[in-house]
Amino acid sequence: MMAAVSDEQPGPDTPHPATPPVDGRPSWVPPSHQPAPPLSARPAPYGPGDAAGASHPVPPNLYGQPVPAGEPPTDAPAADRSPRRGPSVGTWATTVVVALAVGLVGGVLGASLVRGTGGGLPSVDVVTAAPVKAEDGSVAAVAAALLGSTVQIVATDGEGSGGTGSGFVLDEEGHVVTNNHVVADSVDAGRIVVVDSEGERYPAELVGRSAVYDLAVLRVPDIAGQLTPASLGASAALQVGETVVAIGSPLGLSSTVTSGIVSALGRPVTVGGGTDASSYINAVQTDAAINPGNSGGPLVNLLGQVVGVNSAIATAGGSLTGSSGSIGVGFAIPVEQVRVTVDEILRTGEARYPVIGAEVETNNATGAGARLQTVGDGSPAEAAGLEAGDLVTHVDDVRVTDGISLIVAIRTHQPGDTITLTYRRDGVEDDADVVLDGQVG
Repeated sequence: MMAAVSDEQPGPDTPHPATPPVDGRPSWVPPSHQPAPPLSARPAPYGPGDAAGASHPVPPNLYGQPVPAGEPPTDAPAADRSPRRGPSVGTWATTVVVALAVGLVGGVLGASLVRGTGGGLPSVDVVTAAPVKAEDGSVAAVAAALLGSTVQIVATDGEGSGGTGSGFVLDEEGHVVTNNHVVADSVDAGRIVVVDSEGERYPAELVGRSAVYDLAVLRVPDIAGQLTPASLGASAALQVGETVVAIGSPLGLSSTVTSGIVSALGRPVTVGGGTDASSYINAVQTDAAINPGNSGGPLVNLLGQVVGVNSAIATAGGSLTGSSGSIGVGFAIPVEQVRVTVDEILRTGEARYPVIGAEVETNNATGAGARLQTVGDGSPAEAAGLEAGDLVTHVDDVRVTDGISLIVAIRTHQPGDTITLTYRRDGVEDDADVVLDGQVG
């Protein structure tokens, strides 16, 4: 069954029941956040889920219930066809009902999407610190290089409730990258504080955020030029079995370092974030321990380069009840997507995502492909000749097994890109070239 992900924060309090497993898949639970210490709109989609670039209402039962925080410290498969290049977007499209590695402060994470501060924000060049020398590439060397670039984030709403998560310094201008679900509580009359590795606290402001990609950018004027920016690498260069390091503040324990390996690449995962839109990510899967409070922190290779942003975890069993920790199945947003989304937020205050203008089934995984439910009038999908009922089996050379894998495959592209969708209609296979539209989210 699907693994459900919850925004719970580990703590002494009794957790609320979480969303039951969906569709017979394992349940994914986002790392909850840790309670924060006391401090003195969602985009309109073409259709029902954010499917295949198609926007559609979030499928039911994908959201886990937040937990009070404790004290902080279908068709049969198509006939044989010629093999295609590229990875398969497998049926393991995990539904991570918000792997919020954030610590709840007695409140509920989740708020309606805002577009940020608006346009006019200049693009900020990413300052890449010198990577750790390969010959010195040990977990200890990586920790020494990155701990000073990693921060704890305390986000509260107007009533003082909220949670804690993690983030990392992006540049010399004082910008910090984190998950959207870490700061969602603070959007309306809330407050954000960043805590560095020395325990110093600084006020932060939200530059912009994307619920769709579960990313947010903060600006912390007081750390500009003071903290070393993290070096960004490439998740595309990762290999399964390669050692990676997760840094953050699990359970409110700042500057915590864990290590593991890359368990899988290109894992389709969906993370639901309260009232925000679900985010669909082509995740890096790792067995490095990721727990509530780790959300937004960096996943780093042994060169000391950020290769992903830790966002979600899976929990054992079909229940999201209780504060569950790491079982060795964590997920990170690939740094390539982070670069694109963060740069757009810095330039415009908001981020756009690609859509084809069709609704797709997300709760009927057969492994055969993604079934289009509806195709919007005047949409890119209609212009390309697609119709309701078509079964999409590939995006370019990437195999599609279900609706979630189709959404993830499309969202690895950008608005304006042209992609080729292979589909089956009445037993006949054909291709359609689709020019992706874009929406803010």
